[in-house]
Amino acid sequence: MEILKPGSSTTPRRGCNPIMATQRSKIQSQRIQINQRMSKQMRLRAGAENLFNATNDSKIKEKVALELSFVNSNLQLLKEELSDINSHVEPYQNKSGKTVSIPMLPLGLKDTKELVFEKQFKELITDHYHGDAATFTTEFDDLKDLRTSMRTPSRCHDGVMLLMQYYNQLYFIDNRFFAQHRNTPVYFHWYDSITGVPSQQCSVALEKASVLFNIGALYSQIGARCDRTRKSGIQNTVECFQRAAGCFAYIHSNFNNSPTADLSPQFLLSLQLLMLAQAQECVFELKVLGGFETQLGKCAVISQEAMQVSEKYRLATEQLNEKVVRSYVPYSWINMCQVKSLHYRALSHYYAALGLLEQHGEDFYHGGGC
Repeated sequence: MEILKPGSSTTPRRGCNPIMATQRSKIQSQRIQINQRMSKQMRLRAGAENLFNATNDSKIKEKVALELSFVNSNLQLLKEELSDINSHVEPYQNKSGKTVSIPMLPLGLKDTKELVFEKQFKELITDHYHGDAATFTTEFDDLKDLRTSMRTPSRCHDGVMLLMQYYNQLYFIDNRFFAQHRNTPVYFHWYDSITGVPSQQCSVALEKASVLFNIGALYSQIGARCDRTRKSGIQNTVECFQRAAGCFAYIHSNFNNSPTADLSPQFLLSLQLLMLAQAQECVFELKVLGGFETQLGKCAVISQEAMQVSEKYRLATEQLNEKVVRSYVPYSWINMCQVKSLHYRALSHYYAALGLLEQHGEDFYHGGGC
């Protein structure tokens, strides 16, 4: 695999597309810019709060309090702007077919800062392993390029493989440089995918969880983008949403120290239920693709499938309405899940009634009527 070294003009890694100009990438770029502005405002707020607590001068306290009110207002506006961006689902949907499909909910990727690690790792190689750190320059460049590339993955299978490649490398990095008895001063910086709030930890666990989150989010974007007017497209969509649910379930089971709300157990469970509901919806679409005979048995099967979708969305709606999650996610997510739950419940009753009416009509035709 060809590697793009720092300062090189060769082709980027497969699965990386830093200059992608799709609507989805533009949304991600806007999200990154808002995250950076929020980081600046939060640094200003932290400095103002420290000054407010440190001084006893009433005039200075008054000025700092006024400054804090401005900063908090700016932060609130940025959060609302980010929430609006996260509510956009149209750019992620497939528009190649003539038939309009019911939209799916994709997730935006978590953003991260550049990782500074080379100096600390080289010191550890020299002091702990008693090796020559200079002989690992190529490996450090490769790792640096791999992490830079995975920040801008392509919205396709190659992008997922790029994230997986970096995630697999984290296993070796964790074992070599982040043992429990050793304090390695390398900080991983990530932004919350919904609110843009920055966080950092001196732990590979945050890096692993965030990369896995992006794998799940990328699968949700790919799934939403599949052409669901064809059997193969629906099957791919089901697989993508199931894989996304698996990613969030794995993080939920293995990552306990969450510095941001998007990695909290409650939100991860919400995402898991949402992805499974969307996968179930596509299973229903596969059942009715191309039409079917309105016989009682077939209508009953379709009715049961519709009720399954309704129940999945009901569970997702309940979890999204939990107090901790409800104040965090875009309201459009909760609204869409609730509408879909009611919509498919109505469809279930419709197909059941259709089958019963058809059966009643046949009985009447064959002499069962008055």
